[in-house]
Amino acid sequence: MILRPLAPASVVAHATTSGWWPYAFGRRFFVLLALGILFVIPAWTDPRAIFLLGVWNAGLLGLWIVDVRRIPHGPSIQISRVCRAPLALGVDAGVELEVRNSGSVAAHLTLVDDLPDSLSRDLRPHRLLVPAGAAAAITYTLRPSRRGDAAIGRTFLCARTEWQLAERWMSAATGQTVRVYPDLFESRRQAMFLIRSRQVATEKRRARVSGLGRDFESLREYQAGDDVRDICWTATARRAKPVTKVYQPEQSQAVWILVDGGRLLRARVEDRIKLDAIVDAALALAEVAIAAGDRVGVITYGRRIHQRIPPGRGHQHLRTILEALASVQADKAEADHAAAAGAVAVAQKQRALVVWLTDLSETAAIPDVIESAARLSPRHVVVFAVTQQPELLAADAATPATEDDMYRTLAAQETLERREVLLGTLRHRGVLVLDLQTSRSQQLSAALIDQYLTVKDRNLI
Repeated sequence: MILRPLAPASVVAHATTSGWWPYAFGRRFFVLLALGILFVIPAWTDPRAIFLLGVWNAGLLGLWIVDVRRIPHGPSIQISRVCRAPLALGVDAGVELEVRNSGSVAAHLTLVDDLPDSLSRDLRPHRLLVPAGAAAAITYTLRPSRRGDAAIGRTFLCARTEWQLAERWMSAATGQTVRVYPDLFESRRQAMFLIRSRQVATEKRRARVSGLGRDFESLREYQAGDDVRDICWTATARRAKPVTKVYQPEQSQAVWILVDGGRLLRARVEDRIKLDAIVDAALALAEVAIAAGDRVGVITYGRRIHQRIPPGRGHQHLRTILEALASVQADKAEADHAAAAGAVAVAQKQRALVVWLTDLSETAAIPDVIESAARLSPRHVVVFAVTQQPELLAADAATPATEDDMYRTLAAQETLERREVLLGTLRHRGVLVLDLQTSRSQQLSAALIDQYLTVKDRNLI
């Protein structure tokens, strides 16, 4: 199957006039109109100057009408919008507006795209000179601040000639829906971890560390320190020298990634919400796991299950995961963690790695997410990843200066202690806990992939 490009499709449209009266006076028209007031000065001594003022104004109006007719009209103006790269959250992307003028007069244009705030907060107009029978283009930058689908509206333009007396207002039907993906470049940078995993496996084979995977990889000459149990006696007999078997971590194992889209993930850290960071980390982990030969499944959920993608491999499957993660949005209600755990239990009967990306609410009772993760741990290897709130850590580390500061510090310490008790419960049940003090996607991705490689190296699945 041929995958369509991630970059939004190009849009081409002809301009059409806007409104019932799409014409206006240009700046130069008003300048010349103001110069006509000079005829008022001699009118104090010669009344015929008033007649000259009327002739001046009538001639200027006639030139304006001629200039209106010279302005390239809608069918002669064609506008194309081209996005050169996929739109990714927090990453600058260039957009090109190309205008082709098939008229006989050069067009002085002012263009602006109707953009939502989630793509750009800068609606600055762009000026462009398009010669007659030629094309010209301008480029501007988008910096998406929200994942998912966004609607770009029409392109509005104001056309003038070199006379600058008249203006024609037009618009082009270049509206389209574009999709903003997670940070694709961050997931690409995590490919180094896959190389590291191969190096770690090689070093462990040489050092004969116990716990290595038992998938046969190749044969090589016996080296000092190799386990005698790994000697291949048939190959040794044929070559008349000791030959040992080389193993690699098992492949084609199931890896489930659970992405929590509940209200707790709406918390904002710096300029992004927590959900954005865990989506970037989930994509990076999925790409590395698929490249390592494992089968990756994804469940995104909030108050209900939003997306359920069974484990699979290959570029097409990774693309399916990417599209699902791009559309994840945080609900305003508490997430149904028990439903997510039940979906994994039903879909995965054999032992698998379950990576749960979520957050904790420090309450007096045990949160549902803790109980749900604990129920999965006897059958599966569960990695439970949460991130802390920077403001809470800052309040805990601050030295109180007033009575209010003291109560604030005590509340932060009590919250963190309760959090550690809850996570300790999971560790006691055999869950691998990642409690990160940062919500940056780079650190979260690195920690998740490092934990994944550790699980593979220790043959825990």
